[in-house]
Amino acid sequence: MSWHVAVLTLFPEAFPGILGISLPGKALKDGLWRLETLDIRSFARDKHASVDDTPYGGGAGMVMRPDVLDEAIAGAEMKFGKASRKIYLSPRGKVLNQKLVSELANEKSLLLVCGRYEGVDQRVIEAQGLEEVSLGDFVLAGGEVAAMALIEACVRLLPGVLGNAATIEEESFSEGLLEYPHYTRPALWKGAEVPEVLISGHHENVRTWRRAEAEKITRERRPDLWERYVLNKKRDT
Repeated sequence: MSWHVAVLTLFPEAFPGILGISLPGKALKDGLWRLETLDIRSFARDKHASVDDTPYGGGAGMVMRPDVLDEAIAGAEMKFGKASRKIYLSPRGKVLNQKLVSELANEKSLLLVCGRYEGVDQRVIEAQGLEEVSLGDFVLAGGEVAAMALIEACVRLLPGVLGNAATIEEESFSEGLLEYPHYTRPALWKGAEVPEVLISGHHENVRTWRRAEAEKITRERRPDLWERYVLNKKRDT
């Protein structure tokens, strides 16, 4: 059975978007994963099809109504089946990382809720047991771009999508490190040469160089990852 994701959004026309091209798009056409969308506004009950209202306690912006969103989630589960995990894309959620992506890619199905405005009523988050997941410490206009990023990250890990398991094993975060630099032809470009070790044909030296470069880049650019990597190495020895 293929990996399945359903997206609740006010803008279903935004999907598949970037997910419909290149390798994710080919995998979608080949049935390696399935994408469904459902319009939250179709569950509104007043003549204006309202999905939001002013926040209790005052403040700027609008908040998505719990009754409408709750019905939308129920409608999605009735139409597509109950999801293994239900996720609300939110800037206050736990940050999406490769470990979480791997977990989600191994689930049978996901339900992603894309918020808008100032967010959604807390009561529906609690009632539906929504996990809050964030792309990082910044705010987007809505959850659609974040949902696409999460989906693409998961789809890349599905069997048969990339076609080369080594690609996944060697890329950034697979061992807690950022990825080493890449080079291709021409060997000399604008006065810059490809590192000699990469054209030496000595595979062990290449592996050693790549590991050293990955460690150097991680240490310089992501001290948080480097500290975790060092601690894990000490724990494993």
